Amino acid sequence: MKCVAAIAIPFLLVLVSLLHLCAAEEAFSGHKAEFGEKVMQQSNNFKLSWDASILTVRSPGLPGGEVKIWYLEAYCRPGSSDRNWHETVIGHKTELIKASGDGRSLSLRCTLKDGVTVDHVIEADSTGVDFRLTARNPTSRESEAHWAQPCIRVGVFTGTGSDVIDDKYAYMKHCFIYLDGKQAMLPTRDWATEARYTPGQVWVSERVPREDVNPRPRHKDSPSNGLIGCISADRKWILATAWEPYQELFQGVIRCIHSDFRIGGLKAGETKTIRGKLYLVPNDISALLKQYTIDFPEHVDLAKGDK
Repeated sequence: MKCVAAIAIPFLLVLVSLLHLCAAEEAFSGHKAEFGEKVMQQSNNFKLSWDASILTVRSPGLPGGEVKIWYLEAYCRPGSSDRNWHETVIGHKTELIKASGDGRSLSLRCTLKDGVTVDHVIEADSTGVDFRLTARNPTSRESEAHWAQPCIRVGVFTGTGSDVIDDKYAYMKHCFIYLDGKQAMLPTRDWATEARYTPGQVWVSERVPREDVNPRPRHKDSPSNGLIGCISADRKWILATAWEPYQELFQGVIRCIHSDFRIGGLKAGETKTIRGKLYLVPNDISALLKQYTIDFPEHVDLAKGDK
C-alpha cells in the first residue's frame, strides 16, 4: 500500500498541475478571442504611409481618420539632460525603401551623420502598428547614438487639436502613464516644473542614467512600466505606445506623447535590435494591459492588480 501511495500522490499532483495549466490557457485564449472581437468590431484595416518624416496611420474608424507620427524627430547623444539640444542631436536622413501595395507595411532606412544605419520594418496589424528596428554601426568608430524620438501627435485623437482649442496642453488630461503600479492621468502627482527647457514632463526608465534624457522637467520617479497613452475624445478608443528597450516616457510640447526608444550606443561593427508598438484599440484598459504584457514580457507585469 505504501508503494501504491508513493506512486499515486506524485501522479495526482502532476494531474492537478496540468488541469490548472489547461484552465489558464483556456482563460488566455478567451481573452485573446474577446479582445480580438472587440478590435475587429471597432477598427478598420489600418493603412500606413510615410512622407517628409511623417508616418501616417489611417482608418475610417479612428477619431479624425488618422494618427500622425513625426518619425523620427531625432537621434540623440548621452549627457543630454542639461545641455543645449542642438549639441545632443545627431543629424540623420530617412528614406523610404519599400511600401507594400496594400498599405499594410513599410520599410525605412535612417542614415546618421556618424555612419550608423537603422532599418525600420513597420507593419499594421489588428491592434495597431508593429515596429522592428535593426541598428548597425558599419564604421570603425563607436557611435554615441543612445536614444531616439518617435513623436506621436494626439491633439486630433483627443479632440484638442489646434482647430478646436488654442490651449496646446488641453490634451494632457486625456493622457496616462503608470506610477506606483497604477494608472495615473496627467498631470500626475509630484509634477516637475524646472529644467533647461520647459514645459513638458519626462519619466526616466529605471535602466537609464538620469543625466542621459530629454532636457525637459524630469519627474522624480520612474514609471511602473513603459506604457504611455491617451483616451479618445469620444471615449471609445485608446492610443498607447511602448518600446523595448525604452529610454523615457515624455509628455511633449506640440500636442504629443513619446515612448522614446533606447539604442545605448553602438561599438564599431555592432548590431542591435529594437522593437515597438503603437496600440490603437477599444477603450478596455484591462484588455490592453494583458496584451501589453504579452508583447513586452521584459516590462513590469501589470497582471498583479493594476487597474
